[in-house]
Amino acid sequence: MEFLELVRKRRSIRRYKSDPVPQKKLEYVLEAARLAPSWGNRQCWRFIVVTDPAKRKAIATREWAAEAPVIIVGCAHPELSGSRFNQQYYMLDMGIAMEHLILAAAEQGLGTCWIGGQFDEEAVKQALGIPEGVRVVALTPLGYPAETPGPKGRKDLREIVSYDKW
Repeated sequence: MEFLELVRKRRSIRRYKSDPVPQKKLEYVLEAARLAPSWGNRQCWRFIVVTDPAKRKAIATREWAAEAPVIIVGCAHPELSGSRFNQQYYMLDMGIAMEHLILAAAEQGLGTCWIGGQFDEEAVKQALGIPEGVRVVALTPLGYPAETPGPKGRKDLREIVSYDKW
């Protein structure tokens, strides 16, 4: 599949089949995340694959997310990333890695839905034994879609791109 076709095809999925995700596909999407670029190649991320139904329910603030057979929790060690001009790069590093994971999942016929900031970080940390100093940046359910959402409107390039000046 061509890259732009994949990007156009990917949708946020909020209904999942109960079919398990094969280990080979799970490892494929995690490998895509592992290969993501990061500030200074520091690779500050850690991923927790949550398959236990009780733990999925404990960490998901959206009931539909807990129904997916897998939730992947994207964590970052801020001190392992960079900071420059008052910008901490761990959020960007984690964002790039999660996007790699999400696109790889779409390529494999799996659904995801980026969940950022719509969870209780302390509850997730407690449920999964995440140490102090590590931040939970994003979660995504992962599984076979039980829905096929249509495309959403996107702004035209002329609305978001300028050349040589604002």
